[in-house]
Amino acid sequence: MHCGLTYRFAAVRLLVFAVIGLCGSGSLLAQTFHTIYLFGGGGSPRGTLVEGTDGNLYGTTYGYGGRLNGIIFKITPGGTFTALHSGGGTFQAGLTLGTDGNFYGTSVAGGTYAHGYVFKITPSGTLTVLYMFDAAADYLPSGLVQASDGNFYGTTIEGGTNGHGTVFRITPSGTLTRIYNFCAQRNCADGSGVFGLIQGTDGNLYGATGAGGAGGYGTIYKMTTTGTLTTLHSFNSTDGADPTGVVQAGDGNFYGTTNAGGLSNSKCNSGCGTVFKMTPTGALTTLHLFNSTDGSQPAAIPIQASDGNLYGTTAAGGTPGSGTFFRITLTGTLTTLYNLNPNNGDGAYPAGLVQHTNGTFYGPTIRGGKIVYHFCPAWCGTLFSLSVP
Repeated sequence: MHCGLTYRFAAVRLLVFAVIGLCGSGSLLAQTFHTIYLFGGGGSPRGTLVEGTDGNLYGTTYGYGGRLNGIIFKITPGGTFTALHSGGGTFQAGLTLGTDGNFYGTSVAGGTYAHGYVFKITPSGTLTVLYMFDAAADYLPSGLVQASDGNFYGTTIEGGTNGHGTVFRITPSGTLTRIYNFCAQRNCADGSGVFGLIQGTDGNLYGATGAGGAGGYGTIYKMTTTGTLTTLHSFNSTDGADPTGVVQAGDGNFYGTTNAGGLSNSKCNSGCGTVFKMTPTGALTTLHLFNSTDGSQPAAIPIQASDGNLYGTTAAGGTPGSGTFFRITLTGTLTTLYNLNPNNGDGAYPAGLVQHTNGTFYGPTIRGGKIVYHFCPAWCGTLFSLSVP
């Protein structure tokens, strides 16, 4: 683990946002932070929210107590919450909106073999299981992306031929094909422990591995939809470690964060994490080194907002140390927008952000919120909105 506890929202690592925010390396900005929902017995929310065609937000929770009691929910921008599906799953990734208007996702537990499944759920809550994972082949699936060919692509963090994760393709009707097994190269030079995918403008898939690579600290890779892999960058800890994935910005380059590596100090011995830029050919530039004061352990991929800047979260660091929201320009100027304080009911350890069509950012925190429940005595998490002028 990096920096003590690691709040990644994935199996072995938790795989993985006012008032006035005053911290930051840029100018002071006024923004409005609201907690719009407090979770109780359904467990803490995970992954990133997604906006449906109806303008509502949809997401998932993990569940607690070793039970398959995660839920799939809908919430309006104003905070009206509806549980669409509960029980029978443990959800560690968010949902993907399909071109058919339905949502697609994965559970890491439950199903015939008790190792998770791929599902489709309608906006009204009718759930259909499309595929059951078998631990002998796949284990710990993460989220999905729908590619231009109409199929969905996803990863498993473990499992596969070599036991270090896979990339798979699944049709909307549920036919699954594994297109790559990681750790196929000596010393796992192609990576190990696979996280979410995006499709680039060139039609290829891009993603990250949390470990492996030439330096042993994770990779960024490109893959064709038929499974031909190209390792674009291997991290060496100095330039980051344990990458969370990438987003392609309007300039054609890829941007992302690493959960560790970079600067080390007493609060994050393995490094506080970084923000980086990478060209399509793999030339990487470190844009920002977190130092704990301005956040640490960014646990989700940043997004490019309508103003052209990147917005993201850190799962720790800041003041008092429960995570931050940040904005960073494509040239690397970072501004801390808000420091989460669970003592004020803000929540703690934020996950990824989504920008609604109304311009406001929304997301979950996996802890905090002031509701104490038997299975989450440290509070069960929140959903929030963050409006930045």
